[in-house]
Amino acid sequence: MSYDNDNVFAKILRGEIPSTKLYEDAETLAFMDIMPRTDGHCLVIPKTPCRNALDATPDQLAAVIATAQKLAKAVMAGLDADGVVIEQYNEAPAGQEVFHLHFHVLPMREGVKMRAPGQMGDFDAIAGYAEKIRAALV
Repeated sequence: MSYDNDNVFAKILRGEIPSTKLYEDAETLAFMDIMPRTDGHCLVIPKTPCRNALDATPDQLAAVIATAQKLAKAVMAGLDADGVVIEQYNEAPAGQEVFHLHFHVLPMREGVKMRAPGQMGDFDAIAGYAEKIRAALV
């Protein structure tokens, strides 16, 4: 399988589609998921093309997981979460929907289950969670 330069995350990286950015460095971008499975659900992607972990370079993987850890700590602190799930899928049969490497960072609360996938979130609520996450980034 080859990389599609017109996938939604490539368009976000080029500024063709807006996103609620949380963190950016030379190699990665973190932003809010617009179909959040939990309150504060965010995504971390590399700025360079790769379809998923199967074709990523070790440097791409290292950069993305380092940023995912940074975001996980920020969602724990900023949203007073009880735990955090970090997910990553490879190819459609495994659940991958956007074919650009990405990690989901999902803050979890005791007794609160994830919502079903594919439901558009409330943009005002997403913006509020983003402010809290950004404030907790160290």
